Amino acid sequence: MRPSGEQIAIAHGDQRAVVTEVGATLRTYVKGGVSVIEGFAAEEAASGARGQMLFPWPNRMGDGHWSFSERTATTTVDDLAHATARHGLVRWRPFRVESVNQNRCVLSLLLHPTPEYPFLSEVAVAYHLGSLGLTVTTTVTNRDDVPLPFGLGFHPYLAVTTPTIEGAELVVPARAFVAVNERQLPTGEILPVSGHALDFTLAKSINGHELDVTFTELLRDDFGLATVGLTDRTGGHVELSMDRNFPYVQVFTGDTLERGRRRTAVAVEPMTCPPDALRSGKDIVVLEPGQHWAGSWRVRRRE
Repeated sequence: MRPSGEQIAIAHGDQRAVVTEVGATLRTYVKGGVSVIEGFAAEEAASGARGQMLFPWPNRMGDGHWSFSERTATTTVDDLAHATARHGLVRWRPFRVESVNQNRCVLSLLLHPTPEYPFLSEVAVAYHLGSLGLTVTTTVTNRDDVPLPFGLGFHPYLAVTTPTIEGAELVVPARAFVAVNERQLPTGEILPVSGHALDFTLAKSINGHELDVTFTELLRDDFGLATVGLTDRTGGHVELSMDRNFPYVQVFTGDTLERGRRRTAVAVEPMTCPPDALRSGKDIVVLEPGQHWAGSWRVRRRE
């Protein structure tokens, strides 16, 4: 039995992707035999949140109690150094495989109330390979009888064709970033990137930058997409685009990961809200009973 459960393979042309039963995690995605995301082996468990879905909150949440719809939740801390809870509740849970076609699969999970999140919700995610790359569409449904809050994110690592990200150039189309304290929780300030070392609105070298930053005020194209691009020193280019339902993006250069994974890829994490949003209420999504929400992002390697 593999740690990540059943392996669901989809393909389109020279593209191949594998999604796992555990966490509905994107384990691998390659185009023409070249990795688009840096994944993990079938015999491994995901490390560094690699390819995982982050629900019902992305990023970090502070310790203590929080309340919504007259229900009180208690944060279970898993990052003891910062006294925070990381990346939600679903990334280690087995999903139900709803459908598999040649180039598309759908997985879902009914998340029952817990002390950390006392609401009944359903999350379904569709992975679809096509001419635009891999598109990931998530639908969240309130199965409870009270309004529920949530945040959603994903944690893919954009791959380079070189041993490390040194020499790569990064573009992050954002006017601002979220200031954080020593626990990596928001201070409440949104600061402009203009004139700051964190200004990646134009492509610049990632050398010397140790990033674990929440960017916001994203610049979008005529289709409403904000696109983060990573070009390695051999000219390989991977980009991740997110729709308007994802107004934040975390960029992480992996400097704190285990040896052998440090600065070998760049995590680009579309998020619906900033860190600690369930406690602060900042930009959370609220669904009425029976209501649905859907958002999409896509990733591809450009020739």
